[in-house]
Amino acid sequence: MSSSSPKLQIDPYERGWMYFSLGLLAAFAIAITVAGLAMGIQLPGFEQRVDPRTVDTDPNSPWSKPGLREVVPGKEYDAYILAQIWRYSVSEQPAQKELEVPLGATVTFYITSKDVQHGFLLQNTNLNVQVVPGQVAKLTYTFNQAGRYDFICHEYCGTGHAAMFATVVVK
Repeated sequence: MSSSSPKLQIDPYERGWMYFSLGLLAAFAIAITVAGLAMGIQLPGFEQRVDPRTVDTDPNSPWSKPGLREVVPGKEYDAYILAQIWRYSVSEQPAQKELEVPLGATVTFYITSKDVQHGFLLQNTNLNVQVVPGQVAKLTYTFNQAGRYDFICHEYCGTGHAAMFATVVVK
């Protein structure tokens, strides 16, 4: 008897697939690291909980007067957006559907829903979040190109869902 342990026999094709699988795992890990650190891709953060029944009527709630607030003049803004059946409230005037910011501004979006689940997708950016009643989602984006950035609801919320959109105008 030999004192050495027996060698594991693996078919060459199986070994090749094992190496390929390990290579894919390494590539995915590198892609996630690069996306998170170098490209600024972020997961939407859970910010806080609110009462969806009173979120728009409580005078202490920022969603009772939704819209844009200047944090650092001309540079940083907070946008409080209330998603509700068939519309986004981006201002105290229900008909207003635009937020206007200067070129180079960083906007932090605070989004919540008062009724059903909605979606928030800011087109031509990497901002995309599911809006759940009672939870506040927080997303930040720096607008380095002038133009119109529409945001739409991508979660079906009823018959008027197709009309649920608003716009960020960057000048």
